[in-house]
Amino acid sequence: MSFTDKAKNKAEDLKGRATEAAGALTGDEELKEKGEQEQVLAEANEIVTDAADKVKGGVDALKDKLTGR
Repeated sequence: MSFTDKAKNKAEDLKGRATEAAGALTGDEELKEKGEQEQVLAEANEIVTDAADKVKGGVDALKDKLTGR
């Protein structure tokens, strides 16, 4: 995928870390858990982004092979 997608995933991870830290600092377990969930979601999105990149690379390689490039 694009650089933008990777940057968005990283920003979501950092947001989750900040939310978790705020929850831990204030003793707010719900806020802390929300931050943890945001981090898990960002990690899942990163895995999907990486998988999509690999699939696209494989498709492009197959196209090149079939067209003789």
